[in-house]
Amino acid sequence: MALIEIRDVCKVYDLGEVKVEALKDANLTIEQGEFVALIGPSGSGKSTLMNTLGCLDRPTSGSYKLAGEEISTMSGNDRARIRNQRIGFVFQNFNLLARTSAHENVELPLLYTHGISAAERHRRATEKLKLVGLGDRLDHHPSQLSGGQQQRVAIARALVNEPAILMGDEPTGNLDSKTSREVIRLFHELNETSGITVILVTHDQNVAKNARRIIVLRDGAIVCDTTNFAQASQALQAEVVE
Repeated sequence: MALIEIRDVCKVYDLGEVKVEALKDANLTIEQGEFVALIGPSGSGKSTLMNTLGCLDRPTSGSYKLAGEEISTMSGNDRARIRNQRIGFVFQNFNLLARTSAHENVELPLLYTHGISAAERHRRATEKLKLVGLGDRLDHHPSQLSGGQQQRVAIARALVNEPAILMGDEPTGNLDSKTSREVIRLFHELNETSGITVILVTHDQNVAKNARRIIVLRDGAIVCDTTNFAQASQALQAEVVE
């Protein structure tokens, strides 16, 4: 059974007089342990696809199964439960609480998980911060950390609930090239050592080429799904030429 399976998924945003078809009959299967990049120009539908896969949004039509469980018909509360239990998110802007320590930021998702003691929350947060190389920065606030360190805190926070899937929405967008490479290397290590499925949305081809599978979107449709970076790049260039 595939970890992720979407069939004929469409997403339409009703903007009054205008309806925007952000996803068109998308079909996609992702197995446990894959490392996937979603790429495409602005407005191609890659963020809409990630929001759908991440249970942040519900498709207008079609089927989305996560580990065999149908997501498209779930209530908002049920989707929130799935997000908390199975999916970790890393965003471009880190989204850390400014007046809170790295350790407290990482603990935060556990406050919404029933049955976890304060001691267990502390242990898990410490463990994840050590995993991302910040074992000596537990009590530092975001303002005392570099951009790369803040993103590592965000990654630790995404991992603290032991999710099956780690999703990154332009996770290197606010980082310099050296720090970006370090963060992508960390995603690779997590994927290889723990078997966690990694799905990244990126406009940066240097980031995309690190993925083992690249999915190119254009005008809401999946136009290329390949393990060959050159083929994916060609599909992007075709969009530019047109």
